Amino acid sequence: MSAAAAFIAWSGAALIVLADGRRGLALGLGLIAVGLGAATWTVVGWPGAVLLLIGGGVAAARRLQSGPPGWSFMPPGSTPRLILSIFGGLIALWIAAIVTSGGSTEVRYAVLVVIGMMVARILVGKEPALIFTAATGIALAVAAATSLSPAGPGVAPFAIAALIVIGSSFLPAASPRGA
Repeated sequence: MSAAAAFIAWSGAALIVLADGRRGLALGLGLIAVGLGAATWTVVGWPGAVLLLIGGGVAAARRLQSGPPGWSFMPPGSTPRLILSIFGGLIALWIAAIVTSGGSTEVRYAVLVVIGMMVARILVGKEPALIFTAATGIALAVAAATSLSPAGPGVAPFAIAALIVIGSSFLPAASPRGA
């Protein structure tokens, strides 16, 4: 189940990288929440996973209400983003499975691929909805990364991440007002 959860998280990150419309961004965010929640569930149990799912679900629902309309999946000129989606996933898999050590390879992979691809999306994004969506994915992944702690993180990092994700989804997106 953990490998499927990691694949779902990668699918969500790839969708956010490849889509520009609010429907694609919302679906990608929902997939990231499900993937990270399921991967986290296998390591720390249900409370943290449920908080990630709730936070990501609310943020995905809010994303459906703002941003560019439609799916806008793979608009012209998105070949570099497709290459990033494929090779970013493969490099994250290599790092999680071969380079690093310890248990929970699936969680390490999901966290690496989501953070890496969302940072890249922030760097190439111009629309505020894209940047907010990517930042939300990073917040969810950072919370999931705390499950890798040998001491056990408790529920606090997941609750804080859920509050940040939900709160940021209600922030208004400023539009540029240049002369």
